[in-house]
Amino acid sequence: MIISIEIYNSIDIIQIIKEREVIILDRFFKLKERNTNVRQEIIAGITTFLAMAYILAVNPAMLQIGGLPYDGVFLATAISAGFASIVMGIVGHYPVALAPGMGANALFTYTVILTYGFSPAAALAAVFVSGMIFILISVTGIRNMIIQSIPTQLKLAIGAGIGFFIAFIGLVNAGIVVANDATLVGIGDFTNPTVLLSIFGIILTLILMSKKINGSVFLGLVITAIVGVILGFFGIAGMPEAPSQIISFKLDTSIIGLCFSGFGELFSNPNTPIAVFSILFLDFFDTTGTLISIANRIGFVNEKGELKDIEKALLSDSIGSVFGAFMGTSTVTSYVESTAGVGAGGRTGLTAVVTGIMFFLSIIFAPILSVFTNYITAPALVVVGVLMAEQLAGIEWDDFTVAASAFFVIITMILHYSISNGIAIGFIVYALLKTFTGKWKEITPTVWVLVALFIFYFTI
Repeated sequence: MIISIEIYNSIDIIQIIKEREVIILDRFFKLKERNTNVRQEIIAGITTFLAMAYILAVNPAMLQIGGLPYDGVFLATAISAGFASIVMGIVGHYPVALAPGMGANALFTYTVILTYGFSPAAALAAVFVSGMIFILISVTGIRNMIIQSIPTQLKLAIGAGIGFFIAFIGLVNAGIVVANDATLVGIGDFTNPTVLLSIFGIILTLILMSKKINGSVFLGLVITAIVGVILGFFGIAGMPEAPSQIISFKLDTSIIGLCFSGFGELFSNPNTPIAVFSILFLDFFDTTGTLISIANRIGFVNEKGELKDIEKALLSDSIGSVFGAFMGTSTVTSYVESTAGVGAGGRTGLTAVVTGIMFFLSIIFAPILSVFTNYITAPALVVVGVLMAEQLAGIEWDDFTVAASAFFVIITMILHYSISNGIAIGFIVYALLKTFTGKWKEITPTVWVLVALFIFYFTI
């Protein structure tokens, strides 16, 4: 009898602890207020991680070309992504994960190191300096002022454009869209088993979404991975194989703090101003586009077109950039693949925290991630693109100055494969059309400054 009472008491205590933990999470992340729950946020966080886990392999390969060790960059990528994502979740309260950015790592390697002649240490120092500038303009409110000054119609266009852009990335990763010498892009090989697996994943996820099943994006991703492993077991070419080991330890810490040894070279190189400016420009507007698109999607934009709590999100992103440089990687930035988690139901910073934890776990559980290849995660990106494109409905298409600007934002993002280029071209078209139609007074001084910076960026 006494034993039974003790067991019941233990169960009650465990239940009370669980309930209190849920209450604490609910209050801190405002789960009920944002119409979500712990389970939904966890699923969203894992979905975001799986959608962007490719960076753990791609970033080390890219920076290795510039002279940094592969294993060292892998560790730097995982730790900086984990740290920055958790900071975003706890401080910024946005369901946005961060990691070393694609595009930024190419700029780091091919432009800063191989073209301008910086050593890896000096290049990391340039990233560190750009991150410190980001922190400065975030704390002073300059970064927020710039984002809030973007016209509401362009914010909607940026959000929709990112939807098309991320869907295009998904189609390319799936092999459904490929390079073509005659037409630039063309249709992929539909006899390729990996392409067919991606098509299966897209159709499956679309059906799950249409039936309004909770966690459709995540379920589609996991089921596609399981089907791929099963097909691989039966010898189908190109399919992922079940990992032969679960845990792997590759902890190369040789480049942590390397940036500090590059400051002397950085400040003596005549190309330093243009290198730092290029890093700033690319990260600023890639991050801006990502945050705007997600804020639109989760209802973080008020009637005036202003983004809620954006200051904290921007500060979190800035801290991530500085920390990433210290760890030994190129610019850490907000990831557009976070929209996959939002599509899976993520609405709060808890989503980003879960993604961050997954990045930390990836340090030792890397072999398992080999299952989630690009053609398995591609369906999630395509379907999320559909969700993001809904923002087209809010654009005033009957105003040609707005319609043309929005069009160029969207088409440039896709064709240039660049969020920042899409924003830049859209701004320039918007300013020109407003000016030559006599509506130049609608353009704020901040927008004029940005247009000048965009023209300068394209010129150099």
